[in-house]
Amino acid sequence: MQLYEIAQQVKILRKEKKLTQQQLSELSNISRVTLGKIERGELGAVTVKTLDIILRALDYELDIKPCTSFGLPTLGEQTF
Repeated sequence: MQLYEIAQQVKILRKEKKLTQQQLSELSNISRVTLGKIERGELGAVTVKTLDIILRALDYELDIKPCTSFGLPTLGEQTF
């Protein structure tokens, strides 16, 4: 998963939990501005720890898996 995909997923998960940015930022103990930047993919200064805290507040965790095809989707992973 690319960093911008993590950003998109954080926003999707937050909305599925019916949380506002403010509510999730309070649960994660980070600023709403920082959360907004993360959701927009502005991840430049965001640490893995910050992402971990946010995902744990959403009842998810980071996972590591091997890359295939240098980050490109395989034929089985492509959606048409």
